[in-house]
Amino acid sequence: MISFRARIVRFITRQYFKRISPYADVQKKRAAWNKMGAKSSVAKGVHVRQATIEGIDCEWLVPEGCDGAPVLYYLHGGAYLMGSTQTHRRMVSHIARASGTRALVPNYRLAPEHRFPAAIEDSTAVYRSLLEAGTDPAEVAIAGDSAGGNLTMATLLALRDAGDPLPTAMCLMSPWLDLAAEGESMDSRAKHDPWFRPEDIPEIVEKYCSKYDTKNPLVSPVYADPSNLPPTLIQVGDHEILLSDSTRMADKISEVGGYVTLQIWPDMWHVFQLFVGLMPESKRAINDISTFLKQHLNQKQHSAADHTDEAA
Repeated sequence: MISFRARIVRFITRQYFKRISPYADVQKKRAAWNKMGAKSSVAKGVHVRQATIEGIDCEWLVPEGCDGAPVLYYLHGGAYLMGSTQTHRRMVSHIARASGTRALVPNYRLAPEHRFPAAIEDSTAVYRSLLEAGTDPAEVAIAGDSAGGNLTMATLLALRDAGDPLPTAMCLMSPWLDLAAEGESMDSRAKHDPWFRPEDIPEIVEKYCSKYDTKNPLVSPVYADPSNLPPTLIQVGDHEILLSDSTRMADKISEVGGYVTLQIWPDMWHVFQLFVGLMPESKRAINDISTFLKQHLNQKQHSAADHTDEAA
């Protein structure tokens, strides 16, 4: 059953997005979200370190005692139009602390100033630089939420097709994998999701990739062949319009013999993990992520399996 705190957070979120489209004035929304992020605290004992990698501003989130720990390469969400190291600092710091990893978060280029495939170019460049600096890919996991989940998948597809060594594990939170918006949940969950709305999608797509086919696998990874990708954890809320994106991707990974764990969280909405510290569901989800990361960052051999969980 959904917690009382989660009910309050959902109500406030719904009331806010009822009044205004979150993607109407991109510059204003970026500034507001970054301001909120700058005010939020990081998890206790996590140090924030700025870095520039391949000309891209990045941020390391390093828990105490984790200077030589495995790396969590995290790609933030924000519809490819907004989001930054600041907006996701709190959540990612909690994941890093719980999993005992060093998180690296790049400020990849955003649309509409930098359209597809600029974000993929940036994410692959930072990853390759990480490996060139001596990091073992077996000691790297990659993760992302929403559009960052899309970017996570697209990055892996681009790296795989180029013959690059891949990270040892992947975690997706409410991934936006179908920009063609053909999933069944676009209709069935439209009244339930307090954050992401079907009517927002055409505007986002126009700003991000209007010159490209929305079924291009690097635009919409749900249409890609997911063979030979690392073990994957997908978390998605039962009340979000992107539910079908996750279930379809999990099915495709399973069909090609990949290892995928799909968690569907009852009554949860888009990227509910962002509310860690405000509601217990977020903390439990992050604990599950940390367990998954610890398991796969501490082993180099994986057996194919498929798991689907109705998360409590």
